[in-house]
Amino acid sequence: MPEDDKPDSGPPPAPRLKAKLPSPQGIKPSNFTPHGISAGRDRRIPARPSPLTAAQARRRRRIMIAGLLAAALAVSGVGYWWFTRPGPTLEVTGAFGKEPKVKIPDEVRPSGSYSAKVLIQGTGAKLAADDVVYLHFAYYRWLGTKPTPSAGMGEDEDQEDGNKIASSYAQGGPRGLAVGRKDATGLDKAIDKALIGQAVGSRVMVEIPQKDIGEEAAQFGLQKNDSLLFVLDLIKAFPSTLPDEQKKFSEDGLPTVTAEKGKAPEVKMPDAEAPGKLVVKTLIKGEGPELAKGDEAMTHYKGLIWRTGKEFDSSWKHGFPQQFEIGTGKTIPGFDKGLVGVKVGSRVMLIVPPKDGYGKKGNPDAGIKGDDTLVFIVDVLGTAPK
Repeated sequence: MPEDDKPDSGPPPAPRLKAKLPSPQGIKPSNFTPHGISAGRDRRIPARPSPLTAAQARRRRRIMIAGLLAAALAVSGVGYWWFTRPGPTLEVTGAFGKEPKVKIPDEVRPSGSYSAKVLIQGTGAKLAADDVVYLHFAYYRWLGTKPTPSAGMGEDEDQEDGNKIASSYAQGGPRGLAVGRKDATGLDKAIDKALIGQAVGSRVMVEIPQKDIGEEAAQFGLQKNDSLLFVLDLIKAFPSTLPDEQKKFSEDGLPTVTAEKGKAPEVKMPDAEAPGKLVVKTLIKGEGPELAKGDEAMTHYKGLIWRTGKEFDSSWKHGFPQQFEIGTGKTIPGFDKGLVGVKVGSRVMLIVPPKDGYGKKGNPDAGIKGDDTLVFIVDVLGTAPK
């Protein structure tokens, strides 16, 4: 019977093998190959030829590497931007001389320190002590703690002009301010500090913390850690004293006037009857434009009573010039009549009879009777911008 036709009697018994295995110490690297590790592909299957040339393959590898690198940089760049992105900041926008828009993000708190920053750099003359500057201003309450959301406002909404206290834009125009006053304290001193050295035409932002304002802070409802934020536009400036020196003035029947440059004039009354009409005498002739009706004239002045020679009012004693609207009935008639047409930079003496002064009632608080003639020495320093 052929071997293939014999019935299957099951697998043959496993042969007994006797082998002498080397000890582990006797196995050399060349004698042992770990299971599953081979030199590469199955050597029985020949490698397929690549359809790419060597140059094309290298180019494909470079493109793949560049793509992976670009993707990695993009991912890392997004992560870097996310962690270093700029946070919310206080914003002041708007043109110079126009009311600014101030946006204080709810997350931004005051620094707690005094600071002044130029937002728009002007090209005019720099402010010095004893100058007068006309400026527009707007100022705001800057809270040191996050405010409680009010009705109609979500927690994350920013305050845009929401904490504005006041603005010159809503009050009729720029304000005149004397710079470098030695008696300035609190808020005035802080503003003064920010103005010295700034160029006309500049917009300056000033943070003044509550601690630097002193007792005035309560007027603005400021608490500890709060600040006032000012935005100042410097419109126009000129010296608070006349540039020229006055020669001694002396005429028969009129007061004698002497003065040192930059100081209040000295006036001596004559032993004579006062004139019965308005008298205008030029003591220093200015070179500026003539005052016209409706001009806001910034002046230094000294007022005296002819009868007694007593001084009843003086801007020099107040420490800063005073502003008057000329020719519109906003002051006594003698000022309106006597100053219209006077050039900026001039010093004039006005002898004002009762009808052009305080009239028959006089001014008892100032010691002026109804028949008193008044003498004013007026320095016309400049005019407010229109």
